[in-house]
Amino acid sequence: METQNTSSSLYETSIIALRMERQHLTRRANEAQYIALYRDCQPGKSVYWDGFGQPPSLSFRADFDDVEFNRARQYDRRLLKGRFAGGNLGWVTAEDFELYACLYAKPMEAMSRMQTVILELIERIGPVTIHQIREETGLPVKKITPVLHRLQQAFVIYEDQYNGEWDRGWYTMAEMFPEFDLQRYTKSKALEIILRRFAYRMAAFTVKEAANFYKLREREIQSSADALAAAGIFAKSGDRYCLASDAAMLSDGAAEVKRSVFALHANDMLVRASAHMLGRFDPAGRDVLRYLLIDGRLRGIVTGKFRYGPNELDDVITDLCDAEASERRDEILAAIADVYGGRTPARYMGREV
Repeated sequence: METQNTSSSLYETSIIALRMERQHLTRRANEAQYIALYRDCQPGKSVYWDGFGQPPSLSFRADFDDVEFNRARQYDRRLLKGRFAGGNLGWVTAEDFELYACLYAKPMEAMSRMQTVILELIERIGPVTIHQIREETGLPVKKITPVLHRLQQAFVIYEDQYNGEWDRGWYTMAEMFPEFDLQRYTKSKALEIILRRFAYRMAAFTVKEAANFYKLREREIQSSADALAAAGIFAKSGDRYCLASDAAMLSDGAAEVKRSVFALHANDMLVRASAHMLGRFDPAGRDVLRYLLIDGRLRGIVTGKFRYGPNELDDVITDLCDAEASERRDEILAAIADVYGGRTPARYMGREV
């Protein structure tokens, strides 16, 4: 079957307007809407740097404190921790844990002696903490930790971090989740399910954007997206895919993008998906603290230095023309102040504030 193509081009303004609506950046989500949004934006992550050790958050999306909401979901094990995209830690809903495990599991082809010793210990006396593993085996923590992470990435063991404690128990998957089945979905089927959700929340996407966000090979994304287009679920226009049911709406060009500024962190879905485009902003040897989403487009950065304490705010860099940068100055600084407790950078576009 041939790939379904839209009869006309997708309009950028229509894509952005629908994306902002479905990301709940034009109107914040209530609890039911947030649960659906979170499902589609998984694996969830905490606020980059400033949220280390905190529950995941979808900043600016909820009309309530979603950090505390997700803390309660962690405690009740409605959110489960795993190593997903690129082996990185993330949180997914309990009902989707198998789905993401089937997509991201990195099987153990052969186990080292150390891996075998630690796994057999967990099987025999688990759950165990790293401290207990050290006592039982005599191995130093620096050697135990990578073994646990590799077994975790294979979804052989589970790290039960349901609260904020640092010394948590490690279980075998069979003990923690007796019904868990890594064969429940093929990797291609899992990816098709997840890409449909991604398409809904992004309105339209490129293979590169999906590969950035999910940390998967572009050819895998391309194959699944083309299969969904061949099945009539996706439509394709140029290098973009969208849900076939959205194609007409995105092709009429009638939508308007609401004026807004958000200072997004590096773990935000929109930033992660656009990683390949953000190199155009040169922080000149400084850290990129935040990314500026201006009227639905990533148009700038906040530079400075990450600190264990208040971050050092240095400058604002945008790709706006001089007149627009000047006109939006107060609005942009207010958005930055909103996430930094009223603090703003020392400079704006290279000039002292």
